[in-house]
Amino acid sequence: MSIPAAYLAVVLIWSTTPLAIQWSGLGVGYSFALMARMVIGVALAALLIAVWRVALPFNRRARLSYLASGLGMSGAMLCTYWAVQRIPSGLVSVLFGLSPLATSLLAALWLGEQALTPRKITGIALGLLGLLVIFGGQDVSGGAQVTAGVVAVLLAVLCTSVSLVWMKRIGDDSPPLATTLGTLLVALPVFIAAWWLHGGEPPQSLPLRAEAAILYLGVFGSVLGFALYFYILKHVAAAQAALITLVTPVLALLLGIWLNGEHPSPRVWLGASCIVLGLALHQGVAGLRRGSQRQG
Repeated sequence: MSIPAAYLAVVLIWSTTPLAIQWSGLGVGYSFALMARMVIGVALAALLIAVWRVALPFNRRARLSYLASGLGMSGAMLCTYWAVQRIPSGLVSVLFGLSPLATSLLAALWLGEQALTPRKITGIALGLLGLLVIFGGQDVSGGAQVTAGVVAVLLAVLCTSVSLVWMKRIGDDSPPLATTLGTLLVALPVFIAAWWLHGGEPPQSLPLRAEAAILYLGVFGSVLGFALYFYILKHVAAAQAALITLVTPVLALLLGIWLNGEHPSPRVWLGASCIVLGLALHQGVAGLRRGSQRQG
């Protein structure tokens, strides 16, 4: 698969993830929904590994990569699933758009990447301005619950950014599907423990929407999405990979209009324009095109 095609697929999957997370917990609780999603993900990834006879490396570098990704996923997912019960799914996606800034700073300090050139700083700043404009158009007057949800998502952003840069530093060259399975195997015990601590009782009934959302997240969100994400991560800079989260808030908000009957204000559209312009200034599209040519 070409890098642009993989990039687009990840953008589409991640754009639908916040709403799917919200739906998956309907009537079953967020801890069960998360645990069930990961069980499906592990089973599917293991099946694909066996059918396609993909090697599952277990050398030191591979183990460190699984650990870095698994711990990052555990923290980010737990925070996100907890937060989505308190704030709108669209706001979750918007806040996740802050990760390119954190990733760029970490990549510059930890990897020595040229992620903070004036043009890139301007692009990130403009994207951040767009996110702030969108955030200003949201109803965040829900008091302590909303504040706690926002803080949880910001912690998830930090977990994601640290994990991404850590993996780039490790430099593991395992197949993306192998990295996906290794990540899920590290994270799954954490999610099982969280479900057990949350009561550990399976739901008596599973609403159709929740069932479909859990299945979608298990197949696409946990396996296909992460396999493509790791494929991208191997071929582009860490800060550039994180630019996916600048695009997904806009698409997530559009999905809210279509599926949830939401009506974004003009401020949202202004913020979306800032995000797109910031993405262009950061040269994300140009970088992907060069990467595609190298792969061809």
